[in-house]
Amino acid sequence: MTTVFDHALGQAAGPVGRPARDGVVRQRPAAAGPTTVTAEHGDVYVEPGLTPLAAREANRSAVTALLDSAGVAHFAVRGTSDHGTVVAVAEEDRDRVLGVVFRGLSQYPGHLGVIDPDAPRQAKPVSSRDPKAWREIAGARVLQVSWSRTDPGRHLLLGHEYGCAIEFWQRHGTHLVAPRANRATWAVAADGAGVLGAARLFSRFVSDWTPGHLAPALATRPEFLVNCADDIAFPVDAVYTWVDGDDPSWQRRKAQAKGEAYHAESASDARFISRDELRYSVRSLHLFAPWIRNVYIVTDDQVPPWLREDLPGLRIASHREIFRDPADLPTFNSHSIESQLHHIEGLAEHFLYFNDDMFMGRPVAPHAFFTPSGTARYFPSRNRIPQGPVAETDTPVDAACKNNRALLLERFGRVITQPMEHIPYALRRSAMEEAERDFPEAWARTSASRFRAMTDLSPTSSFALYYAALTGRGQPGSMPFTYLQLAVPDLADRLRRLLDGRDQDSFCLNDAFSTPEDIESQQELLDGFLNAYFPTPSPHER
Repeated sequence: MTTVFDHALGQAAGPVGRPARDGVVRQRPAAAGPTTVTAEHGDVYVEPGLTPLAAREANRSAVTALLDSAGVAHFAVRGTSDHGTVVAVAEEDRDRVLGVVFRGLSQYPGHLGVIDPDAPRQAKPVSSRDPKAWREIAGARVLQVSWSRTDPGRHLLLGHEYGCAIEFWQRHGTHLVAPRANRATWAVAADGAGVLGAARLFSRFVSDWTPGHLAPALATRPEFLVNCADDIAFPVDAVYTWVDGDDPSWQRRKAQAKGEAYHAESASDARFISRDELRYSVRSLHLFAPWIRNVYIVTDDQVPPWLREDLPGLRIASHREIFRDPADLPTFNSHSIESQLHHIEGLAEHFLYFNDDMFMGRPVAPHAFFTPSGTARYFPSRNRIPQGPVAETDTPVDAACKNNRALLLERFGRVITQPMEHIPYALRRSAMEEAERDFPEAWARTSASRFRAMTDLSPTSSFALYYAALTGRGQPGSMPFTYLQLAVPDLADRLRRLLDGRDQDSFCLNDAFSTPEDIESQQELLDGFLNAYFPTPSPHER
């Protein structure tokens, strides 16, 4: 007979943490229930469509299904961890809670951890198959329950950090009192009514625009419905620019275009190669940033062959749609295209701009890019903009930075000295609109530049970020990230370290200097790396 717990655990999908290479994995004999594999770290459940959010939700729904089966009242708590979830039960229900947890973990072995709120360091979780897992639970104030999950290819392992904690709240008079701090309150009314709370209240990794089937509203108490000072409730969109340089129609437009590339890097075919990075960058949002509201892909009337356009949440935006002066088209200059991004119809005030070679590397909250008050964070490089005016020997990046510097100095009396890291650019739509109004000639000149030119600005990767900062809408930030140039001799080793570590919030796989001879060998390495790092397709793939 299938129980509600069978359904909750069997339907679970799991997220991402690190590759499952820490033990020899072997397939277990076929049996009823979820498919499992066995490894050094214990039982692991194989789940298609695995994401961190899905693993978190699967563990929560499995635990609450167990509690419901025993008739134990519970409510969601706004915990201090964004990865896992927390449910509260009354101390008087302890025996029934421990009984159903024991039965659930006996049927589907997982991991159990006793959390001591006063301990400086928490003990490691223990497999429920190990008798030691059950020794300390009788008086535990907090238990964490989890079932580890991996994708069918065994690339991801989502473990105890995505588990569900059970807190035992003590009755004191008319209130239930928490055993440890949370983000909202120490106590709730013992006889208080239950309410539904939006999923974003219980994790910063989801938003009001995360689909409800991925992050449903949770049963909670009114005390947890407050809007805290550190909540981000405004929408954040993502914007990509993308080109398929192998498209014959696009190649003809490029060949017919007037204007000369002044620098070898500007005309390099490597700048226009599509290595399918966009597919995997969109996957990285699905895996690690499910709080994004809408994704816009800006193209020259091109559509990636893998893309589904019939689902909400992602839209192609043509150059013809966003360029204010049609005479500026066609263009083959990313600076030109970036100068028009704020004209995308429906674009949120707060958005992240990605080159298609930028990726989220692990679960990241919107707080990494914006403050709760809406201030955008920018990420200055350790490099410095060269001194002096634009020179013929400047790279396109340096020339644009010098042009940015001159205009901002004239307008604000401040000198910018640093370019930006290759981290997704957190932008304010209003700042770009005002910058275009304040500098109409320079903006129009950049828009009309079909190839990168000495007179360009770099609108998104520098100018608009500093403009926002100098007008009170931006501030410097930092995050763990990696910039990897593909044209390096030890590419395989660097990709392996990135894959094994999975400890970067974002990374960029940049390619401006590869030769045709490099591309084939690089592609084989990239295909293996990207499929291993992002094995779960996004809903927008065919």
